[in-house]
Amino acid sequence: MSKIRRVEVLKHILESNEQIAASLKALWSKNQTFVVNLLSSPGSGKTTLLEATLPHLKDRYRVAVLEGDLETERDAERIHALGIETVQITTGGTCHLEAHMVKQGWEVLNDKDRMDFLFVENVGNLVCPASFDLGEHLRVVLLSVPEGDDKPAKYPVAFRSAQALVITKIDLLPYFDFDLDRVKEEALAIQPNLQIFEVSAKTGEGIRDWVAYLEAVRARLFDRPSP
Repeated sequence: MSKIRRVEVLKHILESNEQIAASLKALWSKNQTFVVNLLSSPGSGKTTLLEATLPHLKDRYRVAVLEGDLETERDAERIHALGIETVQITTGGTCHLEAHMVKQGWEVLNDKDRMDFLFVENVGNLVCPASFDLGEHLRVVLLSVPEGDDKPAKYPVAFRSAQALVITKIDLLPYFDFDLDRVKEEALAIQPNLQIFEVSAKTGEGIRDWVAYLEAVRARLFDRPSP
């Protein structure tokens, strides 16, 4: 009787993903393209945060966005309306972006070898995307006030793998039972070096500090001052 053998499919998938992600990161670092991977649950405000962020960057930097979604091009259309080059990555059911998908999206961008900022809006999910490196320089997790303040403890991998947390829709704090201090405490217990921003895309609160952080991290990474 032949021996039963187990094929470790997930391990192979992750190893292949890591190889592609490493090659992408090397390319982007060489070109000084600062890549930001945005993770969050659906409806946390990734696209809205980009709509508030990009106008502060687009006149001084070359910026592009890769939009990940299960279906439709609605978010990509919103970003494109700002005059930002945007590529839609439709996963067709896959609950996260993988490095090979991002590579395909990157390859169709115009003038990609001279890009200063590339934002990757991941598929709305706090579980699967956390396990897949895309070659990004900065991973950002978003948490909106309406979602509740228990998410860091419930989804620790997403917060542990991030370098920044953006708490969105803070203009809604008076209307929800959301303990801001609890969120910060639990998030920092998971990832002590996490940089935390409180923003409202609707009122503009916190957006300039968030943009300044992005510029500072990019400048520090590539060892040159912001323009």
